[in-house]
Amino acid sequence: MAGLIFAMLFIGVAMMTSLAHYHTLVALHRPLGMGILILAVLRLLNRWRHPPPELPLDLPGWQRRAALVSHTLLYGLMLALPLLGWAMLSAAGYPIGLAGSLVLPPILPRDPSLYAWLRPLHTILAYTLFGLILAHLGAALMHGLIRRDGVFSSMVTRPTAAGSR
Repeated sequence: MAGLIFAMLFIGVAMMTSLAHYHTLVALHRPLGMGILILAVLRLLNRWRHPPPELPLDLPGWQRRAALVSHTLLYGLMLALPLLGWAMLSAAGYPIGLAGSLVLPPILPRDPSLYAWLRPLHTILAYTLFGLILAHLGAALMHGLIRRDGVFSSMVTRPTAAGSR
């Protein structure tokens, strides 16, 4: 997921800066966004079925709250950004082709003023996601390099057959 999201963010930035490759990048961006949406839903369902391990007991309360808020925002943005992109393109009247003749139906009526409002919102939320990912990475490194409390290793290792995660 992290790799797909980073690819999506960088493709989005490249789309805004490259007229020569714009159509190729859009052709990647749209189906990748829908793939991220599907994977985010599956991840969220898996997280509800298999909650992550508890945070260390000695972790300060503000860090526990920050972890909860950051995870909520991460999942919220992983769901919201593809839906917002779909809504934005629907309002613009642009089809979202996934593969071959497979095209998603519009989720909003065509409305140029709605598109004009959704377009910058999509960009702002994408930058917000990027900043949140950087903060999350910083917190993960703090757990792995400074606290060495097992939180980082629980994030990067696969669960055991006994279902420790």
